[in-house]
Amino acid sequence: MPEAIDLFIIGGGVNGAGIARDAAGRGLSVVLCEKDDLAEGTSSRSGKLIHGGLRYLEYYEFRLVREALIEREILLNAAPHIIWPLRFVLPHSPTDRPAWLVRLGLFLYDHLGGRKRLPGTRVLNLTRDPEGLPLKAQYTKAFEYSDCWVDDARLVVLNAVSARDNGAEILPRTDCKSLRQENGYWVVRVENTVSGQSREIFAKAVVNAAGPWVNDVIGRVAGANSSRLVKLVKGSHIIVPKFWHGQQAYLIQNHDKRVIFINPYEDDKALIGTTDIAYEGDPNNVSVDKGEIEYLLEAVNRYFEKPLQEEDVVASFSGVRPLFDDGNGNPSAITRDYVLDLDRSRGAPLLNIFGGKITTYRKLAEHAVQELKAIFPQMGPSWTAIEPLPGGDILDANFDAFLLELQRQYSFLPSDLVKHYARLYGTRATHIIGNASHIKQLGNQFGPLLFEAELEFLVEYEWACCADDVLKRRTKHGLTVNPDEVAQINEWFKNEHSKTV
Repeated sequence: MPEAIDLFIIGGGVNGAGIARDAAGRGLSVVLCEKDDLAEGTSSRSGKLIHGGLRYLEYYEFRLVREALIEREILLNAAPHIIWPLRFVLPHSPTDRPAWLVRLGLFLYDHLGGRKRLPGTRVLNLTRDPEGLPLKAQYTKAFEYSDCWVDDARLVVLNAVSARDNGAEILPRTDCKSLRQENGYWVVRVENTVSGQSREIFAKAVVNAAGPWVNDVIGRVAGANSSRLVKLVKGSHIIVPKFWHGQQAYLIQNHDKRVIFINPYEDDKALIGTTDIAYEGDPNNVSVDKGEIEYLLEAVNRYFEKPLQEEDVVASFSGVRPLFDDGNGNPSAITRDYVLDLDRSRGAPLLNIFGGKITTYRKLAEHAVQELKAIFPQMGPSWTAIEPLPGGDILDANFDAFLLELQRQYSFLPSDLVKHYARLYGTRATHIIGNASHIKQLGNQFGPLLFEAELEFLVEYEWACCADDVLKRRTKHGLTVNPDEVAQINEWFKNEHSKTV
């Protein structure tokens, strides 16, 4: 029998990548497989927020909110290049939640998690404060509070990079075809979805972090059973040109009492979402429907002076959230907490991950690896709470000072290009720019801020193998490139692939 690895992980979303990082850093031998690209599913289709979940307080999810608020500060320190503070303006309407209830919720929000870096809540006079300018005159009072923005897909990739740096093997576009028990080990058969090549891996334990496909892995792939289920909830977002001044975001409430986030996005755009709809279709084929777009536009137009129309929507995306099925029929009320189910009934352990949210992924990963402590007593202690993610080793987590220094260092490059590199790659930006002393040394240009040097970096260090990997997940260049440039990028990848065959 080939030598067995310690841990095999199914799923290359934020939970799987986080578990791989944590486990590899504790000295375990780890292999992770993902049937598509890293973060191609739910983990790149979130609302892109690191937040405590203000509305979860209404459902008495105090433990979850506290954990998320603590994690918010930890992650802000660990990755200040892809996570940064954001102020949210919550206009108050007398027809919605009463002001005293909002104030109470925000008081708890400010104090539950031991807030250190982020400013607290304040009350705004919308007739006087500039945050009220884009809003209808009927809204005269608002509350402003703090949460954080995150580049969700990059968060996944950076966890995978850290896992690899700690010795893990990361296998994107590799499907787990079967799991079977043999002599107290798991025999895992995987198949590369591009080449069709298959291999068998022996593992002492398996983690099922397949998200929407968690029950499919349990039943079809592993031939096991579980009393726990996930409930799929579709969440859709739209992107429109930004229609207000300032860096603040807005949190509004629709007639059905669901809250909608309106966030600054990529400098000149706005990200609006999300919907909450029970979903029973194939998670691979989820998409935004016309009714969801109308729903989101109606919510915005209830509050803002300048009406948005369907033709203002420049892009949209939809994802399926695999929420732990707690029996609640209201999609908005289903818990965002997670459940870890360790099955040792057949010998080698299978740890199934149900639910979770992007903000608490690191803590989920830490708990998941701790669940395996009895199987791997030799593993090291938890470590991810104090270790920055790749590129996040910025002095005092002060991104603005880091950016100024980088712009001075590379003064021959446009400042917006240096900011792009700093925001996505942090201290790893120097690996892209290298020894260049002129912009032409970054190679061919494929878009306003996309040069060949970045493509080469993403192929070599971040598993990119096609245009979508770059344009939709590892960067947001897809919002700025034109069809001709997309065709050039696809051609570049064809030529790059031919070099490696």
